[in-house]
Amino acid sequence: MKIAFSKLSGAGNDFIVIDNRALAIHLSPAQIRELCTRRTGIGADGLILLEPSTEFDFSMKYHNADGFQGSMCGNGGRCAAYFASTIGIPHGIKNACTFEANRRRYDAWIIGNERVKLQMLPPEEFQYELNIGELLCHAVNTGSPHVITYVTDLDNVKVNETGGAIRHRTDLFPGGSNVNFIEITSPASLSLRTFERGVEDETLACGTGAVAAALMSYQLGKIGSTTVSVTVKSGDILQVQFSEKMDEVFLAGPARIIYEGSFCID
Repeated sequence: MKIAFSKLSGAGNDFIVIDNRALAIHLSPAQIRELCTRRTGIGADGLILLEPSTEFDFSMKYHNADGFQGSMCGNGGRCAAYFASTIGIPHGIKNACTFEANRRRYDAWIIGNERVKLQMLPPEEFQYELNIGELLCHAVNTGSPHVITYVTDLDNVKVNETGGAIRHRTDLFPGGSNVNFIEITSPASLSLRTFERGVEDETLACGTGAVAAALMSYQLGKIGSTTVSVTVKSGDILQVQFSEKMDEVFLAGPARIIYEGSFCID
């Protein structure tokens, strides 16, 4: 079976995106893992299937690079919305869409040349003080669970070593957690590096991580603005905007198609 795909980047998070509105494509976790493996596969942080929805413009089925269905991916959602706009979803409208992911509704807007804004879920499960080893950490769920710790020398943080150890603390996080290292750069900006569960590596960007970093930093009084610029590992900037009550949260940034191709499976 020959399957067409597009490779998209959302601020450095990269995804294999497939139009599966006909529901003809059925990929196993092993096949997805092979496709996402760099050097021997297409290579990606995850794989997204666009499928039909009875209530919304489409349904986003997101799989981590390990092959298994994941929780919400902010940059993946932005890329899915951008891809949908290129194939005529919703019909006749190019700048807005509504979709479902993990049975939750999301709204997205194309706000400029290869830029997408996505309304995120309100945050849940704030934990303001977690001592993990010698690190003072914090945690919040922004559609995916995130641990946060603050550093003063972000470039020299051992993200894979330290992040990987925290990610596997199942005594604290039964399902595992993403781990974010943050350096505050101004009252309205921060820099971020993230170890992502499911990818099991540092990624060039993390949308739900950027949201978690901005919201927690505001809650802790480390920044003073409800519009926050988040510089990620790729060098791109994601913008997080939120209301004082954090009942409205938006993530905006670049999303673009890198290339298109096809692959064959048995």
